[in-house]
Amino acid sequence: MIRYQEAQTVLREADCVVDAAAVSAAYDRLAAQITAELAHRNPLVLAVMIGGLVPTAEILRRLDFAFELDYLHATRYRGATTGGGLIWKRQPQAALEGRHVLVIDDILDEGHTLLAVRNALQEFRPASLNVAVLAEKLHDRRAPGAHAEFVGVTVPDRYVFGCGMDYKEYWRQLPAIYAVIP
Repeated sequence: MIRYQEAQTVLREADCVVDAAAVSAAYDRLAAQITAELAHRNPLVLAVMIGGLVPTAEILRRLDFAFELDYLHATRYRGATTGGGLIWKRQPQAALEGRHVLVIDDILDEGHTLLAVRNALQEFRPASLNVAVLAEKLHDRRAPGAHAEFVGVTVPDRYVFGCGMDYKEYWRQLPAIYAVIP
């Protein structure tokens, strides 16, 4: 019950750093860029659970071409606000070899999780591998080589939540992105 009450307080006091209209526009831009790159390539889309669930749903409903969908689950956070060691919960079941693969996640922060996911998926020898994230956090702590081909918005170097990102497992469903008060 304490975490629930804390989550209520955090949202009430948080700063909205990207409003719902800007998030929606970012999803539109991401879908247009993805369409231009992958519409005629029979892509396999991989949602990164759990954070990538909301951005994946929002982007996919804006795509008007055929694709296959699967998911993977790798995490470093487990309900905390800082990362730990990488834990693989599920690798994709669909065949990746020779496929054009699009990974969709919520945020590119330091990039350790995304880099590990990218490296693991490259072992399956896809024809191409692109990453789309709703948000990219602005800072200089990025892991070497961590990047996304498609980025919706940038967010400040603060703990953010909403649009798939959570505050201690709460508030993923919010249509805007909020930052915890420092």
